[in-house]
Amino acid sequence: MDQTALQWLLFVISLLCCTTNQVRLTVSPNRSQLFEDESVSLSCEEDDSSAGWTLRRNTTTDTRSQCGDGWGRTAGSSCNINYINPLDSGVYWCESREGSTSSIINITVSGGSVILQSPVLPVMEGHDVTLHCQTKSPPSKLPADFYKDGSLIRTEPTGHMTIHHVTKSDEGLYKCHISSHGESPPSWISVTENKTTAPPTSATPPPTSIPPELVFRLVLHLVVFCPYFISTLLMVSLYRHRPTDNESTSASTQDFDDIVAVTTEYHF
Repeated sequence: MDQTALQWLLFVISLLCCTTNQVRLTVSPNRSQLFEDESVSLSCEEDDSSAGWTLRRNTTTDTRSQCGDGWGRTAGSSCNINYINPLDSGVYWCESREGSTSSIINITVSGGSVILQSPVLPVMEGHDVTLHCQTKSPPSKLPADFYKDGSLIRTEPTGHMTIHHVTKSDEGLYKCHISSHGESPPSWISVTENKTTAPPTSATPPPTSIPPELVFRLVLHLVVFCPYFISTLLMVSLYRHRPTDNESTSASTQDFDDIVAVTTEYHF
């Protein structure tokens, strides 16, 4: 392999590595709704490195603004927001210098006294998910009503509801309500498809046997072709080593004619 081909191969490998390394946006505390004046930390995490990723957001007041540009404080690969307020509600994501992006995270900051603790990231199909209805002060396990797309699901006496083995039909807009405290903002819960490969339903069929007619034709071609091939090699070898004097030339020509005759005889 020459140097140019090797350089191209290394370039393609590096491009594939850069493409397959997926960055993850994590949030601490790990929930999609926050109370006003809480502190939150967002981090861009990659399998190999976190360098080169910038945290950006879209809110009602700014678009594609990055951490440190009027909001938040960078600390390595993290962005810390102290005393978050409702104007910080919006979508957040990680973006590389080349324009690659992570999945977006929707954060809602509530100025009220009730929030719904729901998963920040999409839930895998078939898994369980638990929703908590939480008051600001003091946090307590009070009876709560849970709603999906505006319809009451059920009332839970402990303030949390578990959905077992979620499916795409569980995807929707959820909120909760605690009597004498108020209602939480709504949050969208996404469900991603579980793409686990199913086991094969039957064993692999045995290979098909070769028909006898095909075997016979293969043997026939070998019988015909092999003598012709060998004689051709002999002809080329004698021709390359022919004598240079005139007398030997006539003899070699005779031998050449004989070989050609043999070759023609074996050619069907």
